[in-house]
Amino acid sequence: MSKKYFGTDGIRGRVGEYPITPDFMLKLGWAAGMAFRKMGACKVLVGKDTRISGYMFESALEAGLTSAGADVMLLGPMPTPAIAYLTRTFQAQAGIVISASHNPHDDNGIKFFSGQGTKLPDDIELMIEELLDTPMTVVESSKIGKVSRINDASGRYIEFCKGSVPTGTSFSGLKIVVDCAHGATYKVAPSVFRELGADVVVLSAQPNGLNINHNCGSTHTEALQAAVLAEQADLGIAFDGDGDRVLMVDHTGTVVDGDELLFIIARDLHGRGKLQGGVVGTLMSNLGLELALADLDIPFVRANVGDRYVISELLERNWVIGGENSGHIVCFDHTTTGDAIIAALQVLMALKARNEGLAQSRQALRKCPQVLINVRFGGGVNPLEHAQVKQASERVTEAMAGRGRVLLRKSGTEPLVRVMVEGEDEAQVRGYAEELAKLVTEISA
Repeated sequence: MSKKYFGTDGIRGRVGEYPITPDFMLKLGWAAGMAFRKMGACKVLVGKDTRISGYMFESALEAGLTSAGADVMLLGPMPTPAIAYLTRTFQAQAGIVISASHNPHDDNGIKFFSGQGTKLPDDIELMIEELLDTPMTVVESSKIGKVSRINDASGRYIEFCKGSVPTGTSFSGLKIVVDCAHGATYKVAPSVFRELGADVVVLSAQPNGLNINHNCGSTHTEALQAAVLAEQADLGIAFDGDGDRVLMVDHTGTVVDGDELLFIIARDLHGRGKLQGGVVGTLMSNLGLELALADLDIPFVRANVGDRYVISELLERNWVIGGENSGHIVCFDHTTTGDAIIAALQVLMALKARNEGLAQSRQALRKCPQVLINVRFGGGVNPLEHAQVKQASERVTEAMAGRGRVLLRKSGTEPLVRVMVEGEDEAQVRGYAEELAKLVTEISA
């Protein structure tokens, strides 16, 4: 059964445009509360990132949840993975995150976590969607939910993150620049690294509700790259607005992406005999990652794009690490979802164990040239189903046989078609990608 509202990562869109409106959020809160209450006594944690519309939607969700008889515990601005963790520790039935992740402030969305801190099961999402199409009711007055605020949420999460590295670990002597994207990590991330002994320079940690992800964070690393060079830092760490993505910058100012970070963590686990199974990447993972892992005899499989699918594959195989080149990295040996701070700590631990800098450590992975072009898709006919696009893709794939690959897919979170070509020859790869992107653009017009 297809879903009407839920995408690959919750519900997301432009603020003020249906369904990202206060009235819909009120009904969503009620529907979620009704669904969770069917599982017994209901307690729901609600957190958010720093975008200005979060206050409005928090109030609407709170009203909807309590009208269904659910108790609500408010966390305030907290990273998405923190809400997954706190949902487990408070033994809540669910956690709700108000965030549009790496998108600009004029977008927002809702993500749900189960009581186990994992993505909400499909059957619960479908139950919520069915309830959204029924009239809203209010429980009798004596059963209306109560609302409280968790005042020590940040401290709890900071200690949880620190607990992902061995007791006594110190990063003393390490100078890092941390870019918080004016987002949900702005308080906790600097504290985690400082409390572990690092010399921390902080960027983009003054959220005003409108500047989240604006020319900063993991989607815009230019300021971080410049700061690492100016501060003569050992490395830089860039988070996205809700703290589930991380990219790094080495001491030369070069960006280190999710594929490279995933490799560094996996190689360290493998070397210590703690890598359970292999590594899960995605259809977008660079071919170089697959080859570098193969050199270490580490199995590698590709899931569909989206941390939801990476996590599903990890669970099915009982493996512990996977991720995306965008910086979503899941460390199941420490937590239940993609966590940027914990992933960054695992990279630092790997560097420390090998006594290497980030620039040196990433050398074992030689990335193949990969060109990705985003084409805005306005709706109507799906260009990926068009005969000309299929024929062109097949022709390029045949020409690249054994030396690369072609991937065309629709984004699960934005109205975009992603055109990706990967191979040995960069000029050839770029030419093919531009040719396919031009054709998709023409079809989409």
